[in-house]
Amino acid sequence: MNVGSDLSEPFAQLGRVLFLLDFNTRLVVTGTALLGAACGWIGTFLLLRKRALLGDALSHATLPGIALAFCAMLALGGTGKWLPGLLLGAAFSGALGCATVLALRRFRKIDDDTAMGIVLSVFFGAGVVLLGWAQAQPGGSAAGLESFIYGKTASMVRADVIWIAALSAIALIVSLALFKEFQLLCFDEAYARATGWPTGALDLTLAALVTLVTVAGLQAVGLILVIAFLITPAAAARFWARRLGPTATIAAALGTASGWAGASISALVPQAPAGAVIVLTASALFTLSLLFGTERGLVPHWFKRSRQRHRMDLHHLLRAAYEWLDRHSFPSPPEVPCPALLQARSWSHSHFERIVRRAERAGWIFLAPPDTIRLTPEGFREAARVTRTHRLWEAYLIHYAEIAPSHVDRDADAVEHVLGPEIIAELEAALATGDPVTSPHPTGKNAA
Repeated sequence: MNVGSDLSEPFAQLGRVLFLLDFNTRLVVTGTALLGAACGWIGTFLLLRKRALLGDALSHATLPGIALAFCAMLALGGTGKWLPGLLLGAAFSGALGCATVLALRRFRKIDDDTAMGIVLSVFFGAGVVLLGWAQAQPGGSAAGLESFIYGKTASMVRADVIWIAALSAIALIVSLALFKEFQLLCFDEAYARATGWPTGALDLTLAALVTLVTVAGLQAVGLILVIAFLITPAAAARFWARRLGPTATIAAALGTASGWAGASISALVPQAPAGAVIVLTASALFTLSLLFGTERGLVPHWFKRSRQRHRMDLHHLLRAAYEWLDRHSFPSPPEVPCPALLQARSWSHSHFERIVRRAERAGWIFLAPPDTIRLTPEGFREAARVTRTHRLWEAYLIHYAEIAPSHVDRDADAVEHVLGPEIIAELEAALATGDPVTSPHPTGKNAA
């Protein structure tokens, strides 16, 4: 037995897949990557329209059209296996399902989820019945119509890839041409309708594009899994960006990566069905985005909240120190006993020690015996700024929000840490206040 040959064979197979040396692998990866880009881009608009289920309803609605197109081509003397004819039937049936959803929503005042659920179940049930009838026809059992349900990614040929590329390109070009219109439709449909935009026609166009990419995806992942390929990249992209343009671009990139990686993994593991692997890859990318997305990811959000909480603790420490100094007419040096700070903020000893260490590292305080802290010049200036911002917000809440002085401190604590320089300037102008800004609470010279 040649052990070296056995060990090198897996690496050779990996190289052929990674560098697309095999012709069939090149076809499959190219087709699924193109489909992923189109699905990710169009799926972004679908997701923002809150119609994620529409892709599922459309994919299931294509099944009756596939079965009827097969039977029609058999009746005309063909084999029934001509792909353009089958896809045309799928597109017609999917468009009919989409029109039914929109009609139920517009004319019968049925909400989107209910209308899509009705269309999904009725059309798919009809498709299963018609598919069974079609397969009972001569040659129907060998037609491979079931591949449209589960997909046949690994056996795609050049014609399949050309169809996917053509349909994906049409969908991308149309959506780019109508990008601003779709953006308005997604974010403010009522305003678009009030200003005279044809929201109904735009809705139909978007649904047609969804039908187009859904039909293109039937060959790659099948009608059962195409919805995940259509929605998952778009949902994942929202964790990385907030504006529509970057979100759609990232969704297209994630869709491309899902198709590329899923098809490559399936080529390395022949027993793994490619459609399912592609969807699992997209789900893995969604999980990574959920955890680490820079805009809405859980981990960055946790770090952001943690930094904000630490900053608030430091501000509370400095303000408590400044107000104690104010009550005692600003002694020199500016030293504050730690028990007074603990009493002012009701912190535990361990939490207070952590805050003090962070303030020391920031260069705002240092510990001075016995059991006191001393503000540095930088710390005193920061404490004065924080206290002034707090008092400005307190005064605004009392004068304009009509909150009682006895309750205003808690509301000011919740907001003061996010006030920027522009808002501070507006508060100063609104209150026509100068320096120093006095507090509604009894401190130092303004005590009763």
